[in-house]
Amino acid sequence: MLFFTQCFGAVLDLIHLRFQHYKAKRVFSAAGQLVCVVNPTHSLKYAPTRCAAVQASTEQGILPPCHHHEAVHDPQLVPCMCPLFSCPWEGHLEVVVSHLRQTHRINILQGAEIVFLATDMHLPAPTDWIIMHSCLGHQFLLVLRKQEKYEGHPQFFATMMLIGTPTQADNFTYRLELNRNQRRLKWEATPRSILECVDSVISDGDCLVLNTSLAQLFSDNGSLAIGIAITTSKVHSSEAEI
Repeated sequence: MLFFTQCFGAVLDLIHLRFQHYKAKRVFSAAGQLVCVVNPTHSLKYAPTRCAAVQASTEQGILPPCHHHEAVHDPQLVPCMCPLFSCPWEGHLEVVVSHLRQTHRINILQGAEIVFLATDMHLPAPTDWIIMHSCLGHQFLLVLRKQEKYEGHPQFFATMMLIGTPTQADNFTYRLELNRNQRRLKWEATPRSILECVDSVISDGDCLVLNTSLAQLFSDNGSLAIGIAITTSKVHSSEAEI
């Protein structure tokens, strides 16, 4: 009976996964789009990342103390930019992708256009949905976060970060699109560099922002399908259409 129960549970999980793929492809009917089902990561306690702490200290005019016996920090090293964890790792920009995949188990999809299907949108904040998107010879980090910017009023923030320098990020344009029930919502902008910190992008609101009622309008049984497209462009524009 135990063996049968375990096998039956695995079959149900597989059926549920296939059903999620079918729903996303039904919403985004464009042929050839890859679908990635992303499960949420719910953190009981958000520890401030080092980039956020440094930014807060800079804004307050407080510089980190200098100790003559400490080793000089290599300016070519960058801290881990994964918003899910307070990770002590640091390394060169070229190995950030391997760190995110191996240590934090973040999935990666390839293709100019993909569908990001976030499940369990009802979970309490803070909650993150994250994938990496590889296209046009570069890697991007898509972050969807449910966060209470004001107490009792959770919002959803979606942004695309280039795993590269700000100069490289200026060469691309990304588009996030929601399409359901004869309604369409589109956000188009230039991606920010991952060196600029995801937390600051969300705090500034320079991303797709959805309140709870709007997110429910585009969700399907607690799942939110977001179409993602990346193009090379020098044009800087950001828009929201509905």
